[in-house]
Amino acid sequence: MRIGEVAERAGVSRRSLRYYEQQGLIEVRRSPSGQRLYEEDHVRRVRLIQTFYAAKLTSATIAELIPCMERSPSRVVAQRAQVVMERERSRLRVTMQELSAAVAALDGLIDATAAHQPGLRSSRDSDPGELITVDSVEGEDLGRVRLRSAT
Repeated sequence: MRIGEVAERAGVSRRSLRYYEQQGLIEVRRSPSGQRLYEEDHVRRVRLIQTFYAAKLTSATIAELIPCMERSPSRVVAQRAQVVMERERSRLRVTMQELSAAVAALDGLIDATAAHQPGLRSSRDSDPGELITVDSVEGEDLGRVRLRSAT
């Protein structure tokens, strides 16, 4: 595959793919004329890298995990990566707890606000993803508001 196809299928820019290569996150073969030649596995790898970036892992941390993305890392390499993965999992769990607390606090504020505003419904009264219409709040036109699930 060429860079454009991988970029499209993985949902990233061509520039991102070149950056991942520069950072050692992916290895790409080259044609005799120097064009990058990608394989199906690159799409999977790039999506995984994107997931890690979304979880706020750095390029350096992701690079430490690369050996475990390979088919069979050595025991020593796998043990080092295991430590990194466990550390990041713990960090993500703390972040998830913090986000859950923030969602709960927002739910409380929404419920309290809805109780004092005619025409507003509690966040718990609506289905996640349901499109509701609110005319206005204190003269502010809100138009349509999409409620999203926190789960």
